[in-house]
Amino acid sequence: MSWTEERIATLTKMWEGGATASQIADELGGVSRNAVIGKAHRLGLKSRPSPVKANEAKVERKKDAAVEARPAAAPKPKAPAPAPAPRAEARPAAPFRQHRRYLPQP
Repeated sequence: MSWTEERIATLTKMWEGGATASQIADELGGVSRNAVIGKAHRLGLKSRPSPVKANEAKVERKKDAAVEARPAAAPKPKAPAPAPAPRAEARPAAPFRQHRRYLPQP
């Protein structure tokens, strides 16, 4: 696939019209979304802001948390942890048995 003048004009028109890179790629055919983004960058087309606003989402969550927060009641005392079960008495390890393959040969 090559970028002909016609395809570049279509990309430019759709990009400035606000179409997504995926929509432009579907319209042009034979190119990926990333190819459209790369070509737009190389052409120097105006970049568009991301629809995801990380800071706004954090601020919004903080506001919601502040609204939902209520004065906390006195914390309830925790029940004491149950005593651990007694451990079984340690036994000596089983004797090591060498495989016959590793035993010295006469």
